[in-house]
Amino acid sequence: MLHKLTPKDHGEAVALFRAQVIGPVLSRTLPRGQLSAELRHLSAQRFSPPGTRATRRYSVGTLKRWLAAYREGGLEGLRPKSRRRGHALALNEELRTLIVEIRREYPGASVPLIVQTLVEEGRLREDEVQESALRRMLADHGLDRRSLGRSDGRDRRRWVAAHPGEIWHADVCHGPARSHGKTTTPLKVHGICDDASRYLPALQARSSEREADMIELFLLALREHGKPETLYVDNGATYRGELLRLICGRLGIALVHAKPYDPQARGKMERFWRTLRAGCLDYVRPEHSLHDVQVRLVAFLERRYHDAPHAGLLGRSPRSVWRSRQLPRVTEEELRVALTIRESRQIRGDGTLTIGGAEWEAEHGFLAGKTVTIARTLADPQASPWIEEENKRLKLRRVDPRANAGRKRKRKTKRVRRGLDAIDFDPPSAFVDALVGRRRPRKGGK
Repeated sequence: MLHKLTPKDHGEAVALFRAQVIGPVLSRTLPRGQLSAELRHLSAQRFSPPGTRATRRYSVGTLKRWLAAYREGGLEGLRPKSRRRGHALALNEELRTLIVEIRREYPGASVPLIVQTLVEEGRLREDEVQESALRRMLADHGLDRRSLGRSDGRDRRRWVAAHPGEIWHADVCHGPARSHGKTTTPLKVHGICDDASRYLPALQARSSEREADMIELFLLALREHGKPETLYVDNGATYRGELLRLICGRLGIALVHAKPYDPQARGKMERFWRTLRAGCLDYVRPEHSLHDVQVRLVAFLERRYHDAPHAGLLGRSPRSVWRSRQLPRVTEEELRVALTIRESRQIRGDGTLTIGGAEWEAEHGFLAGKTVTIARTLADPQASPWIEEENKRLKLRRVDPRANAGRKRKRKTKRVRRGLDAIDFDPPSAFVDALVGRRRPRKGGK
């Protein structure tokens, strides 16, 4: 078994080699002059260091340092001590970490490209650091070109939208539950993220993840920023409704669903959720209201996320990339048409009908008892529905209880509200929007 005895590491191998070189002077106590002569004699000889076949000489000064180190610390004192404390030390730790993350996100990005992008963004000064130092730093993390060229056959191709607005991702993140006394309410954070810029056109805290929640969030983003070319969503019930498909089709937006059981396809959205949790959601307390959470979400986006360098953008910020292109605007008329839903209903004999839990009556008596097409636009949930009859738009008005007190009413039956009867969008969101300066609440809103 003795033939298998080897140094435990390269440092010990180097220490043994150095002890062997200065061995002739270790076991003897020599006068100063004789010691110098012995060291000069050793410096003229050639030795083969461990790990290499080449031979080299060592100066008298080097041999003296080795001798003093051995006398002070023994074999351990001869271990090589790294003179390199790191690479690219002219940069702060935050910038070095960013460059490492950029190379991880973009293995094919060259060092000159990374440096040029950071200089254009104003995050790095020209000639602040040598490219060779950055290459050595990346090599220390196993991110040099040679290491990255080794593939295990499971590499997944990156794909990035060519410009802002080409693809929007929509998803829901489950936050910590909120408690009010004995009542516990879930927290659902709905978000829309632009693929090319990682910018968030819309982000809202809600207590549910219905299709109606998604539609209102989408409507907010469309009004404020314009429309995307593609909306990329998962296969959850929130995004599988007929209404979302209809709206996207009418506005000329491609609706694409991710393949089932392929979470990697949603990687950009998952990356944002991790960032949001670490920077915001992990600090939400159970007693916080939806309003409190929403204010924190907006503050996180505006103060920390949108202007921060992003490794997936070669160090650029989401806001700077987002502003590089203006999206096609959507008019209110286009939204009204796109969000108009229709349904066949029979009007009662007294000319009234129930829509969304409210009583309405037709202004034209000849419609009593007929089955007609009722239309309503979700672009403005407070707007009155109307009747579409022979290419005409006939008004409906709210029933006046006092004027119609003598009329007999059919007993109301409880049923699930769908279509025209769907619950109106949550009105408190208007106040949050007003608080953060997005839009003014409508008159009469609560």
